[in-house]
Amino acid sequence: MNVQTQPIPAEEPLPGVPAGLSFVEPVRGSDIPVHITLVEAIDGMYVPIGLRLPKGEGPFPLVLFASGNGGGGIELLRWFTQNRSWAQEEFLKAGYAVAWMRYRAEVDYAYDKLGKLVEDRRQGRQLLSRGPLEYEDVISVVEFAKGLPFIDADRIGYMGSSHGGEMALKIASEYSGIHAMIASEPAAHEFLRLRPDETAGINPETGLLNVERMLMREAEKVRPRITEETARARMSTIDTPILVQGRDRDELQGIFRVCYEMLAELGKDAEWATYDHDLHGYVYPAREPDGEYAPDALARRAVADSIAFFNRKLGRTGAP
Repeated sequence: MNVQTQPIPAEEPLPGVPAGLSFVEPVRGSDIPVHITLVEAIDGMYVPIGLRLPKGEGPFPLVLFASGNGGGGIELLRWFTQNRSWAQEEFLKAGYAVAWMRYRAEVDYAYDKLGKLVEDRRQGRQLLSRGPLEYEDVISVVEFAKGLPFIDADRIGYMGSSHGGEMALKIASEYSGIHAMIASEPAAHEFLRLRPDETAGINPETGLLNVERMLMREAEKVRPRITEETARARMSTIDTPILVQGRDRDELQGIFRVCYEMLAELGKDAEWATYDHDLHGYVYPAREPDGEYAPDALARRAVADSIAFFNRKLGRTGAP
């Protein structure tokens, strides 16, 4: 995963970013570089984002991108930026600022067990009721972005795939500072408090639940296995427009569909789209072995539909 890049001089530091916390690198095949920027999380630790700005004058609407579980730091951020950014290029053409994010690793079922994060003071310093979780890093990134003079603080979106899709639901349940979200293939078994069947099991080496081969293709199978009261309570506080994207042949398609159905039943601003694509994570096409992007028609349509959703919910940009 080691990505070799050569820093390029910035014309000037990014306004609003503390000195020394951002540096610029080129992006393969693009004339728009990435500003790798360290953002302070709620506990004073730093999480990296890869911020890119479209042509023209700001302030710009911003879409934050998340994929899968956390961890990996700057090196994985570079890899996503250099190898999974075809969708970002389309958003940049449409006039959006974009940023890949890295966040801390998921802690197995901590969201379900540990409760809301509460901040207090002790001896003049910060005291937390628990350690921050990965989705709370995203909230810190949003609050940081709102203070940047070249970002429109009232037009911020989030697009998360797989575990990043579940994070959309966790974030929206507690925080209203994001104005539109896409939960793409949201692996939301924890958020829904789903009781797995025999297709999931305990990893004997770690004692942790292994859901890699869990089969939950049908909504009719999923619905009786969730903790409905808990899931409804978590969704009841959501006031963010959410597009849920499914994948027809995905092993967890039933979970994706139930997320949408419950949002709709609760009267939330929810939309549903599903695509018969071969690959999990189809909204983030990867480079081919020859080094070029070659997204198929379904991936192109899904990304175009995603941009159209944000155009509707955030207001169209000035891009042609």
